[in-house]
Amino acid sequence: MTSQNEAPDGVDETHVDGNALAGPLAEIFAVDLTAAISRCAHCGRTGPVAGLRVYVRAPGLVARCQSCGQVMIRLVSTAGTSWLDMHGVSVLSIPTGG
Repeated sequence: MTSQNEAPDGVDETHVDGNALAGPLAEIFAVDLTAAISRCAHCGRTGPVAGLRVYVRAPGLVARCQSCGQVMIRLVSTAGTSWLDMHGVSVLSIPTGG
């Protein structure tokens, strides 16, 4: 287990915040998902998607929980296709403005 400020073993420690997901997710969804509240399927921590630690040195974007470091979201895009894995998110609360 890692502390809040350490990357999991084998993970490059260089990361940005969850706002890095805004553009790529906007290509798939009609709402800004960075404002959505996510719950980690591993530790139960809740918080905005914008607060996740996003690693960009992979074949895609990998978003990890700020608390436990587990993978919550993986997004890989190629010409004409995007793959979104949200296995690490148990709940996503999406504000709809209405």
